Amino acid sequence: MKVSHVPMDLRLKHTFRIARGASDERRNLRVEIEDAGRLGLGEAAPILRYGEDRESAAKAVDAMAPRLRDPRRFATAAADAAVAGQHSAQAAVDMALHDLAAQRMGVPLYEMLGLDPSRTPVTSFTIGLDTPEVVVQKVKEASAYAVLKVKMGSDDDRAVLEAVRDTTDQPLRVDANEGWTLEGAESRLAWLAKLGVEFVEQPMPADRLEDIRALRKHSPLPFYADESVHNAADIPRLAGAFDGINIKLMKCGGLGEALRMIAVARAHGMKVMLGCMIESSIAITAAAHLSPLVDAADLDGSVLIAEDPYDGATIVDGKLVLPDRPGLGVVARGR
Repeated sequence: MKVSHVPMDLRLKHTFRIARGASDERRNLRVEIEDAGRLGLGEAAPILRYGEDRESAAKAVDAMAPRLRDPRRFATAAADAAVAGQHSAQAAVDMALHDLAAQRMGVPLYEMLGLDPSRTPVTSFTIGLDTPEVVVQKVKEASAYAVLKVKMGSDDDRAVLEAVRDTTDQPLRVDANEGWTLEGAESRLAWLAKLGVEFVEQPMPADRLEDIRALRKHSPLPFYADESVHNAADIPRLAGAFDGINIKLMKCGGLGEALRMIAVARAHGMKVMLGCMIESSIAITAAAHLSPLVDAADLDGSVLIAEDPYDGATIVDGKLVLPDRPGLGVVARGR
């Protein structure tokens, strides 16, 4: 078994802004695992907020490689070999191992997992922070999507959301990216409910859990946890503060942990959404294979980049469509 990695520079179609900053390019890492003539693909999209970058992810993959002795142990091998604090690297290795496992069986990953590809949800399209005028233009460009997710956390929040609602009647979701305070949140939630917003993702910082719990008692809208949840062990303490969780492979460390998170969330009566970072179709497709198990999806990372180097899961009339090729079913464009 040979493990290698290659840099991936992903240029965005538009500057992407959230409450914590902005970017025009993402520096990701492609991981390749060769075994018995087959090639498994994975992708790391390092999260700077958690002390990761492409260099640290590459070092983590190099450290993991000699510990991966048996590719048949795909469900736990990446977690057992993981480097502390480098979850995107773990996720990349994990999805490459799952890719290989399904290829050995000659079936798509969803079939290996016993899932029905017709049960995929629609995915939202994310509108980053910007002026109301720019946001309106982005909304018009996203008319083909069934649901829009609007980033919030600026002084223009109200003007932006009202401009969005004046432009479209598409269902809306809101992601505050920890950008609200308790004092200002209640009034925001009231007018968001009047605008027909479905739910709010991570209204306040992750370290303000009790404030979030208090806010939820009076909120007219459900809350989904993002920065507050990383793995299955985080979920029990979130019950009562959040109605659902957003699972990102880059935070939890891969498909194996994502499946555990889905099970634990269901045990606590919580909804589940699959989210992403800015990723190519390698990582987006890996997450999409789990989407028949969840209530909502925000797997638009690959459509936010100017030139996706891979073909995999697609979006038709807003709904995720899984490839029927063996493994992840991802192929390099032009092949």
